[in-house]
Amino acid sequence: MNEDTKSLSSTSINWYPGHMAKTKRQIAEDLKLIDIVIEILDARIPIASQNPDINKLIQNKKRIIVLNKSDLADKNQNEKWIRYFKNKGDLAILVDSNSGKGIKECINAIRKCYEAETYVQKGRIGKSIRIMILGIPNVGKSSFINRISKKASAQVGNKPGITRQKQWIKVDDNIELMDTPGVLWPKFENEQVALNLAYTGTIKDDILQTIEIGFQLLKFLVKNYRKNIIERYKLDPDQIHKIMEQDLEENKLVLAILDEIGKKRGALISGGYVDQEKTAGIILDDFRNGKLGEITLEQVHKT
Repeated sequence: MNEDTKSLSSTSINWYPGHMAKTKRQIAEDLKLIDIVIEILDARIPIASQNPDINKLIQNKKRIIVLNKSDLADKNQNEKWIRYFKNKGDLAILVDSNSGKGIKECINAIRKCYEAETYVQKGRIGKSIRIMILGIPNVGKSSFINRISKKASAQVGNKPGITRQKQWIKVDDNIELMDTPGVLWPKFENEQVALNLAYTGTIKDDILQTIEIGFQLLKFLVKNYRKNIIERYKLDPDQIHKIMEQDLEENKLVLAILDEIGKKRGALISGGYVDQEKTAGIILDDFRNGKLGEITLEQVHKT
């Protein structure tokens, strides 16, 4: 635990493999064929999972924001994020691509755009509306595509003016979906954004130290979702309270709780000491798999 977390954002900033300029050009070309963009965000980190250049990239295209993995996020915060985006003039929809929750609402929102006056003026009535999925890695783009297309690989096929490799999936009679999503890149604007992306597994674990990421996540959870930690690891609430009442710096208090979790999980090394790296990995895995309950890492009042 001696590593300085201040280096985190700088070490991870080059995580996204190159070719960004090429990727951006490809998305810009694809967008010429598209009527509506569906931007997929992770409901647990709506800001960190949003590409900062998205508005410039899509320009005047209509956009629907999907807060995916909403089943893993704090329900109270989910509603606050919906209002947050609404206040910015954006339509946001809560979705769980695994269960299909929110998919019908997305299709209805697409249809409303289809029926909008702008499309009447364009002479598009009677023609399918074309949509494209955009988002950074690990937000569930493929799961969303599979769910909204009912996993039917029914491709509409090539159309005049469309390059041969562009394939379209028929969602319903009026909606066609480009079968490959546009992969955007995250922007590491500060250390906290990098941390949030690391917690959710967007940054590959082999780039960052598991013990550091797990420790920083636990620090956040102790502060904001302590009950979840106590319940998951069957910790003694009184003992945790005593630990937190000690006149010690925050890192030492959190480390003491990490040790308690390690003992409960049997993550021990010779001499009866806690294997802190293994324990940190357990906490990370439990969070990513939803075993710590509904948790939102970016909270509206703190953005």
